[in-house]
Amino acid sequence: MKILFLIPVCLSLILSSCAQKPEPCKSPPLLEGTLTAFIPGHHLRVFEKFSYDAFGQNVRVLAAGKEGNQTFFVDRLLLFREGVSYEIHYHNQTCIKTALKEPFRHIGVPHDAHFLNQMVLGSSSLPGQGLLVNNWNGTVEETQEHYLLSFTALGCVPLYTLDFTQKGELSVMTSFFDLVEGIEDPNVFIPPSFCDSVEVLPAKGVGARSFISLL
Repeated sequence: MKILFLIPVCLSLILSSCAQKPEPCKSPPLLEGTLTAFIPGHHLRVFEKFSYDAFGQNVRVLAAGKEGNQTFFVDRLLLFREGVSYEIHYHNQTCIKTALKEPFRHIGVPHDAHFLNQMVLGSSSLPGQGLLVNNWNGTVEETQEHYLLSFTALGCVPLYTLDFTQKGELSVMTSFFDLVEGIEDPNVFIPPSFCDSVEVLPAKGVGARSFISLL
């Protein structure tokens, strides 16, 4: 009789434990914010302000950075449904249009990522003094490169990503901040009129495995 009683109790504990384990997730479909990326192998630092629309599959990026002693600024508009990437130069009203063959990449935790642990950034002694975070890792099947991700437990908002080479060396470190749900100006996804008559160039570059690597 005791055994019959223990069986449903054990099953209940197992199901409860499974239910509490975080699952891979997608970030809010409309998101604006800023990220910084550091690529040690190229001595490259990039500061980006981005607008992300998962409904329309559009991304706008304003990026400034420094590679060695050279500084640069890039304004890119990626329209995935139209299959076109724009590099916009307002100072001389020129535009470079390139065919965009990449599929749209959602911001989020990949479906095959492995849950590592959950922790609190800040203090957990009092409500509102800390942020509950889920950490994930995984391997890119095509390249066998590794990654480490940190997303908020509530809302699936990205905090940072670390990408590693097959040898375990850090290749890209990305940090997110000042993220806001929604798009302040929907016109950010409309290319300027001086881009209308520009010829579309063939696609270039290699495939991107994530939203971050695409940018």
